[in-house]
Amino acid sequence: MRQIALLFLLLPFLLLAQPHEENIKKIFDETLTNSPVHENLRVLCKEIGSRLSGSPEAAAAVEYTRQLMESYEFDTVYLQPVIVPHWVRGDREIVRVLNSEKLGNFELTCTALGNSIGTGAEGVVAEVVEVSSIEEVDELGSKLNGKIVFYNGPMDPTLINNFAAYGGAVLQRAFGASEAAKFGAKAVIVRSITNRQDDIPHTGSLRYKLEMPEIPAMAISTNDADQLSSILKDQKKLKIYMESSAQMLPDVLSYNVIGEIRGSDIPEEIIAIGGHLDSWDVGEGAHDDGGGCMQSIDVLRTFKSLGMKPKRTIRAVMWMNEENGLKGGKEYARVARENGEKHIAAIESDAGSFRPFGFSSKGNEAQRTKLQSWKDYFTPFGVWSFDQEGGGADISPLEDHGTLLISLRPDNQKYFIYHHTLADVFEAVDKRELELCSASMAALVYLLSEEGLE
Repeated sequence: MRQIALLFLLLPFLLLAQPHEENIKKIFDETLTNSPVHENLRVLCKEIGSRLSGSPEAAAAVEYTRQLMESYEFDTVYLQPVIVPHWVRGDREIVRVLNSEKLGNFELTCTALGNSIGTGAEGVVAEVVEVSSIEEVDELGSKLNGKIVFYNGPMDPTLINNFAAYGGAVLQRAFGASEAAKFGAKAVIVRSITNRQDDIPHTGSLRYKLEMPEIPAMAISTNDADQLSSILKDQKKLKIYMESSAQMLPDVLSYNVIGEIRGSDIPEEIIAIGGHLDSWDVGEGAHDDGGGCMQSIDVLRTFKSLGMKPKRTIRAVMWMNEENGLKGGKEYARVARENGEKHIAAIESDAGSFRPFGFSSKGNEAQRTKLQSWKDYFTPFGVWSFDQEGGGADISPLEDHGTLLISLRPDNQKYFIYHHTLADVFEAVDKRELELCSASMAALVYLLSEEGLE
């Protein structure tokens, strides 16, 4: 009888102590049946569009996400000022072969690389020299003086992890201009960084070295890169005309947009979750990174909808200027340090809104072991990979805070079809896959809030 009486006394507490499995199931059910994340992404992409930092569209995106989070009645919604670069593409982009013995005079599909200077109205005319890497530029040295350098190093198709393949090829886009300028090159052309053969050029940022001359840089499609390479095999004195009206304008004021639900038990411990609100000025920035932003807002919305009060404070952060400066991520970390904030974890979604298969992480062994211990909660939902190492660009400045950096890992086989192109539009995002990304992140935030990392 005493045992029965004790059971009745404990019953209310046992009912309150719901297992994690039940709450995670609720999170997935809520997101897959009631989430507005897909419609929110449509508004961002279709009614605002591309959102390069410093543009009117970026300012509109700041206001849209602020109002969206306020409409969900998060505890706090605010703007964090950040000074960002203001690069503009201009209206003239030409890469034209001038003297092909077989094909004559014809144009290649092209796009200026972000942060590149323009050519001026007179353009650039020079012979073309093809290279496959920055190392080959260093080997050729002074032979590149007065030439246009054509970087034609492809992504490695044997690497299953497309981000690893991207990392191997992107150096020529990011640093190729300055390396070529070191030896007197007049301009550079870069093979688009994608594993797909098509006619769509991919933009992306370059970084000029302070001590080197700044020269124009443009990308051409993979099909055109192969054609140009083929022509150069038979004709060494091939000439190209390049014209671009791109320019860097003075820096402008913009904002990170932050929404917060304050923790009930340990509010001083913060879990940040977000994506970058800016996008390139081509396409609509749907996979890169409108989806990540809308997923992150939806995580907090899901907590509110289910009446779940997180033990720790959770923040949705829309970082500004990841694409050509990372100023938003750096400023967020600076303010966090200045305010003495304790971020136990930061989660970034910036790898596309495809079907999620896991999370990568960067932190100390104890933190990563704790994260990996939660794997079994996710396997019923097809999310199984927790062992990969890696964080994310916008959260990387938080690394020296002792924060566990986490990145959502979707299936990345198609990501570089859309990355930095006109093809990155709302229609390229599958509604259910977007919802699965949102639910997976919400489930992980729930576990981090409930258990912490210590």
